Amino acid sequence: MDLSNLKPAQGSIKKGTRKGRGQGSGRGGTATRGMNGQKSRSGYSKKIGFEGGQMPLQRVVPKFGFKNINRKEYKAVNIEKLQMLAEKYNLTNIDTQVLKKHGLVSNNDLVKILGNGNLTAKLEIKAHAFSKSAKEAIESVGGKTEII
Repeated sequence: MDLSNLKPAQGSIKKGTRKGRGQGSGRGGTATRGMNGQKSRSGYSKKIGFEGGQMPLQRVVPKFGFKNINRKEYKAVNIEKLQMLAEKYNLTNIDTQVLKKHGLVSNNDLVKILGNGNLTAKLEIKAHAFSKSAKEAIESVGGKTEII
């Protein structure tokens, strides 16, 4: 036995049916496309959403809402995360570069500090936005907040 006499198993390979190649093939005439009509023609393709001439659903259902092009999307960081960072790496200043370095935010993220958790470390924090509770929590411990 070698590569020159390898064959597929008996019955595993079937010949494809050649549709529309005469009556003797058993698939001549209409070639399994039925009688007349749009779908029986060559080159037929239905447009997406076409419902046979009925008004398509995407045209029946009204449009609603809008997308505010001036919306600013902030990446939220809670003060409990800042406390963990300060304890683990012995930090006093935290800005976006530090948060990027430790994997909390990505390169182009706008950062907003939120007030969830407890803060005991005195920190100087620079971010794009602060919640009211976060600002109070940071300043009550003696830290500083600065908006970039």
